[in-house]
Amino acid sequence: MNIKMNTTMLLVLTCIGYGCKKDVMTKNLAHVVYTFPEEGAKHEGTWLQWPHHYQYGMEFRNRMDSTWIHMTRELVQGENVHIVAYNNTERQRISNLLKSVGVDQTRVDFYIHPTNDFWIRDNGPIYVRDSTGNLIIEDWGFNGWGNKADFEDCNLVPEKIGRDQQRNVLDLNTVMINEGGAVELDGRGSLMACRSSILNNNRNRGMSQTQAEEIFTTYLGATNFIWLQGRKGRDVTDQHIDGFARFANPGTIVTMSENDLLDYDVRQSDIELLYNAKNALGEAYTFVKLPLTQGNVVTTYGKKLGYKGSYCNYYIANECVLVPVYNDPNDEMALSALRDLYPNRRVVGIDCRNVYADGGMIHCITQQQPID
Repeated sequence: MNIKMNTTMLLVLTCIGYGCKKDVMTKNLAHVVYTFPEEGAKHEGTWLQWPHHYQYGMEFRNRMDSTWIHMTRELVQGENVHIVAYNNTERQRISNLLKSVGVDQTRVDFYIHPTNDFWIRDNGPIYVRDSTGNLIIEDWGFNGWGNKADFEDCNLVPEKIGRDQQRNVLDLNTVMINEGGAVELDGRGSLMACRSSILNNNRNRGMSQTQAEEIFTTYLGATNFIWLQGRKGRDVTDQHIDGFARFANPGTIVTMSENDLLDYDVRQSDIELLYNAKNALGEAYTFVKLPLTQGNVVTTYGKKLGYKGSYCNYYIANECVLVPVYNDPNDEMALSALRDLYPNRRVVGIDCRNVYADGGMIHCITQQQPID
């Protein structure tokens, strides 16, 4: 079943009895319809979109495989792994790769859909709960981070997965362009984001912050907003929040020191806003600050990227935390800090140097499916 409702329709219903004009959106009218479970809540599984050669060639694909193999090996120890493979040929190739290194595939299944790329955090299904607690898929619009890359196949993935799972899909393609890595939610009503990757004419032309908040309240359950300005053009994402600031749990934000944030091209004004953030109850967050890498990242094939790596872009699974590492002296410092933060999960470093050459890390290439 495909649920279609645009924001204007929803707001007209909301406005009835309030005497408001149907084309006016105000924060006071926002009401929660769907809620987004925090990443650390129990998963049914994790979604991965496996790299293939049909977009960028064999050499590119082969350089990526080891990262996905390592993630799968760790994830299957605590949850299902749902792999989107480009076609049946790729499905068999991936299965053979996993078999060759002894990965137990009992918890692995495959979904055959063509894709442009592998950034499932941004183009994949977003799982939320409706007012009765049922899990549904939200299909937000995806346009290749503002038409910077091919996206047509990737944009169809959430709808196709919903059909595969026979799960209700809420079509939000005409409501908002919204990548999963652009928003961080603490599961208690707070949303953290950079305006540069949402309120940007390359995504949502003319959309106001009030309008965006109205949408996020309705569809993600956000009632408290931590907005940073961000930097348009800083990278392909226009500075996704999950590169440098994450909700570790409802009371904790993982980020970096002021100097490292500046080195990561975060504005001074945004650093001050971040450090002074309050939750939905008006309480201050606890901060855990991870380092950047000591040196600029170099890929496994010797490409010098010319910039340092962030450890904030990690992924919280049921039994493990997958952390980007870079063959850098600071890898162990970051892993140690996260072991203290997640004492009941294995904290595992995943070499993401080759992935990072294309602009992302571990959180960018994973997507959780909460337990039903």
